[in-house]
Amino acid sequence: MKFTRFFVFCFLTFVLVITLASCQFNSNNKSGVDIVVASKGFTEQDILSELLAQQIETTTNLKVERRRFTSALVTHNALIAGKIDAYIEYTGTAFTSILKQKVINDPKVLYEKLKQGYAQQFNLEVMEPLGFEDTFAMIIRGEDAKRYNIQTLSQAAKYTPQWRGGFGYEFVEREDGFIGLAKTYDFRFAKPPRLMELGLIYRALLQKQVDMINGNSTDGQIARLGLVVLKDDKQYFPPYEAAPIVRQVTLKKYPELRKVIAQLSGRITADEMRQLNYLVEGELQDIKDVVRQFRKSKGLASSKDNISNSVIRKH
Repeated sequence: MKFTRFFVFCFLTFVLVITLASCQFNSNNKSGVDIVVASKGFTEQDILSELLAQQIETTTNLKVERRRFTSALVTHNALIAGKIDAYIEYTGTAFTSILKQKVINDPKVLYEKLKQGYAQQFNLEVMEPLGFEDTFAMIIRGEDAKRYNIQTLSQAAKYTPQWRGGFGYEFVEREDGFIGLAKTYDFRFAKPPRLMELGLIYRALLQKQVDMINGNSTDGQIARLGLVVLKDDKQYFPPYEAAPIVRQVTLKKYPELRKVIAQLSGRITADEMRQLNYLVEGELQDIKDVVRQFRKSKGLASSKDNISNSVIRKH
């Protein structure tokens, strides 16, 4: 009886070990996926992630998985942990929020220092920018801009005691966010800013719950909603050029990736990015279709564009 129990125990232990080993193998093998690209969890990032994924899928034999995260830090940590292989980041965000460096306003100097820092600290490759900058945009209602004849942040400063700001959580906490902006322009809001989800921030401005918000300069909703971006006349915000960031080990494993991703360099203008955002947010078009048509317009399409190998997961 004791021998039987011992035999059963050994058998169950053996089965458990085999099962765990199998799960570990499947996890490491990414279920047949070669490359994982990620988005930071908002429309523009979803579009850029899809652009990167389609570019790889249609010009190589690699299978690509898409994942969706929620912030720059979470996505960066996933990258250095090897959970993903690449994503699109903004140079100013990476330099100030990840490397924790002080603002540099020269985009070329910032890019070179960022490239060097990421290679040395994280073994990551910062590739050539895509061609557009998505900087922070301080936005007010068009009617207020017209009423007070406001075009710049310096001109807006004297009206802030009458206004209330509405800002995203990350913008309030960031080194290059609200605190430094308020000091630079001497903003004196009557009440502390309302902390808001980015998805609700435009509605709050239109409904006059707040009077100034932060957005992105390539947001498709700005012109559609009759809003005005105030000029950063003191050049407070650093450059925010969109650039692919890829693990060096991934580039060594799949050397064809370097040339494939480089084909996206300089191919997107700010106006084009704004239009892509509008097609998705304003006209509710499918992201895959929007990206596919854009690639076709840029001569990047291939015969494999009709083949979809995508898997999307949320994190």
